[in-house]
Amino acid sequence: MHGRPVLFVIAHGSRDPRHAATVRALVRRVREQRPGLRVETGFLDFDSPSVPELLESLDAEGVRDVIALPLLLTRAFHAKSDIPAVLSQAPPRLRIRQAAVLGPSPLLLTALDQRLYEAGLTPADKSSTGVVLASAGSSDPEAIAVIAEIAREWRHTGWCAVRPAFASASLPRTEDAVRELRDLGVRRVAVAPYVIAPGFLPDRIARGAAEADVTAQVLGPSDGLARLLVQRYDEARAESGAVGRVARVPVLA
Repeated sequence: MHGRPVLFVIAHGSRDPRHAATVRALVRRVREQRPGLRVETGFLDFDSPSVPELLESLDAEGVRDVIALPLLLTRAFHAKSDIPAVLSQAPPRLRIRQAAVLGPSPLLLTALDQRLYEAGLTPADKSSTGVVLASAGSSDPEAIAVIAEIAREWRHTGWCAVRPAFASASLPRTEDAVRELRDLGVRRVAVAPYVIAPGFLPDRIARGAAEADVTAQVLGPSDGLARLLVQRYDEARAESGAVGRVARVPVLA
């Protein structure tokens, strides 16, 4: 079979059924934005199909070119280790390129803004609102540094303050960042979950946001996030000079 590569979205998976439902809704948005592009989804854990199952199925159909897109916001352990390891065990006839993770990207900042507006804020509220950028957290210093840099960049778009927070592995927690902004005298405090789908850690973020004035929903199946998946696919497809069967496209700064 020939034609454009299959877009293979690789999600983490969760015991929480909302996670897989959100991932599949996002993939439907991607299909709507790029008609004719075949988009498949596999999970590293808990949900099905698993990544190996989906790769075996594609190979059996005669698919030869696949772009594997990690549904991850930072380049941490899963993107650096888990996903390359499982892709390296794919059927040998498959030509696979691992695309860059989703973040950082201006499209993600736009999506975060949109979720806050949906929660009740307006662009006019930016100058009087401090925001907690609440991510799942990671033990990877590179991922933590990226979240801190995103918070700094987002602050320059007009919010009076932006503080990073983490639901696990790193500090501060969401509730601590909310209190810090209160102590600074910020008039209004909002929490923006920097996570894709509901689950255990997003629920922890929501609990930590109890004292905030506004709490946005997770990024979910937004148009902006779907556009970013298509963008990462196009970037990976355009990349040349890959070495080996599985090549990682550099994360874009």
